[in-house]
Amino acid sequence: MSDAFNLPLAQSAIDRDYLQRDNPELFDHLWSNPLTRVLAMSEGKVLLREVAGHAEPQLRLLDIEAVPSAQLRVYLGKTTVAQGDEPEGTPVVLAVLGKNSADGVESNAENWHGLRATGAGLSERDAGLFTQALAIANFHETHKHCAKCGMPTVIEQGGWSRRCFNDQTQTFPRTDPAIIVSVVDDEGRILLGSQGKWESNRWSVLAGFVEAGESLTAAVIREIYEEAGVRVSDVQYLGSQSWPFPYSLMVGFTAKLDPAAGAQELKPDLVEIEKVRWFSREEIAAERANLILPPKVSIARALIDHWFGGDIDG
Repeated sequence: MSDAFNLPLAQSAIDRDYLQRDNPELFDHLWSNPLTRVLAMSEGKVLLREVAGHAEPQLRLLDIEAVPSAQLRVYLGKTTVAQGDEPEGTPVVLAVLGKNSADGVESNAENWHGLRATGAGLSERDAGLFTQALAIANFHETHKHCAKCGMPTVIEQGGWSRRCFNDQTQTFPRTDPAIIVSVVDDEGRILLGSQGKWESNRWSVLAGFVEAGESLTAAVIREIYEEAGVRVSDVQYLGSQSWPFPYSLMVGFTAKLDPAAGAQELKPDLVEIEKVRWFSREEIAAERANLILPPKVSIARALIDHWFGGDIDG
């Protein structure tokens, strides 16, 4: 991945320490370790703290005693860098809280922050922790019952799997791969689309989930044709990052209009995409004040900035 292709949620400074997940005394050891810290989460949001000398906030990691109860606990691993009062090797446990427990930790709802709004400004350590925590929390929220028989499942392996009470089926966190593409024509323009439910001036690059038995390249070619009616070639991988809403992996590509297809007319599918348009760099710059582009935490924005040659807002 190029240094110029900045993906905030692709960062990580966490050793997931997976070998400890099968330790039956894992949480006993963690609770007896004075270094262990807890990342509290409520409705997908976490607490931040302002740090003197730093423009951006940091995750507020808590002492064990500060979070006496939780709906779910997951061992996230050990940090690989020192940050603030937490040294390298600090064990971190996610605690998913119900409303009453969350209010007991922090009653001001405005102090709980979501990843979409804060992810682009977090450190390598904190971006990795928040992204991992949200993805695993969303997995547990949607896998409380067995997919085979419908019976309740129990949490195992430090929070990294669930097992059915009835048939012992074991379920692990899933990741749904999705491609996202900056399509460029022979004039250097980028193809952007807009969904019908969006504001009329909101635009983004095109994306879609990878289907069963499909390669990433094939998914790029199929999705662009389905959503915009044009054929592409010269598909090149740029980078990937987790998008834990609920548990996707966004795989970023750039592609060019296929010259073998001849002249091609844009045809939005009118189902997912209501309109598509070619934008030149000059048009983006001239219309920027009236355009709503993806947030900087997203790979969509990284793809657009990469094509533009820098931060469009810079």
